Amino acid sequence: MISDKLTSAVLEVLPSARIEAFELANGTGIQLYLMNADYPQDRLPQEAALKLMEQPFYWAFCWASGLVLSEYVMRNPQLVRGKRVVDFGSGSGVVAIAAARAGAAEVVACDIDPMARLAIEENGRLNRVAIDTSDDFDAIEGAVDVIFVADVLYDRDNLPWLGRFIERASAVVVADSRVKNFDFPPYRQVARQQGCTLPDLDESPEYRDVRLYQALAG
Repeated sequence: MISDKLTSAVLEVLPSARIEAFELANGTGIQLYLMNADYPQDRLPQEAALKLMEQPFYWAFCWASGLVLSEYVMRNPQLVRGKRVVDFGSGSGVVAIAAARAGAAEVVACDIDPMARLAIEENGRLNRVAIDTSDDFDAIEGAVDVIFVADVLYDRDNLPWLGRFIERASAVVVADSRVKNFDFPPYRQVARQQGCTLPDLDESPEYRDVRLYQALAG
């Protein structure tokens, strides 16, 4: 299956790229529309490179931390069953989809990128789950039980969000492979697993070492 809308978006920047449906090889059964594995990686024309910098296709990859966190959610459905969940910086929506499939009562995928929100909607339909989307975390009304965060802390300016999350939800689970010597109480490490971004970006081993941290309110 192919998402024409998402393919059109990447073709505007990468004429020889395409979007394909992949089933994740992590036992979750989740399918995602992602960039083709042989996508063009040669030096881009300046105009295309500038467009890609302005609008990166984060949603067209299943990043290692999101892959690991989605598997963790599916293996531990009690984290989300019957609860209201927010997936912050959702990207492809892989964690949001995992939460919905694991029995969450409601899932809100939050991402500022309009193309990511489109990808989340398309991926939700592909997996036959209902996911709401939002472009503004502060605009999400009502109580939140669990917040999931994957591959967001690569930008150190996002670290203050860790405090905001635990003020908003009863539980927060963060997946990260970038921050070394992670020390942000009340977050504590609860799992560690190897993961690989799809399609494979040939990342260094340190970026495949994904650690999960959980914080509980109160």
